[in-house]
Amino acid sequence: MYLNKVFLYGNLTRDPELKALPSGQQLASFGIATNRTYKDKNGQKQEAAEFHNIVAFGRPAEVIAQYVKKGRAIFIEGRIQTRSWESEGQKKYRTEIIVENFQFGEGGRGGEGIGAPSGGESVSSQKETEDIQYPDEEINPEDIPF
Repeated sequence: MYLNKVFLYGNLTRDPELKALPSGQQLASFGIATNRTYKDKNGQKQEAAEFHNIVAFGRPAEVIAQYVKKGRAIFIEGRIQTRSWESEGQKKYRTEIIVENFQFGEGGRGGEGIGAPSGGESVSSQKETEDIQYPDEEINPEDIPF
């Protein structure tokens, strides 16, 4: 068995562009940037960025286009696909990641989205847990209705 599986976590490099295919299905295309840190042969810390072309279809395309903007972090699970076409007598290629599953990431670099308040303020998860009020009494499992 062969495997074509990709996991990427990065920030959007541009806002998603939503289009409709002739069949009526929605398509969103956007880019994300990932990075890695390594030490070169001199022991100096280096950072390298990679840029990926991402395509989502159907309902995931609609949700991504609605809630995710440039700078926002996203986790993508998908597969690699390379398309080719003829343009002005030359064969052109484009390698893309086709989204099979995704999750919204943290707010990113000033990006707003689900869970991010307007005005660019950030909310830490520690503050959210401080606001939760837990009951003082013990919960009896027999009281749970399911």
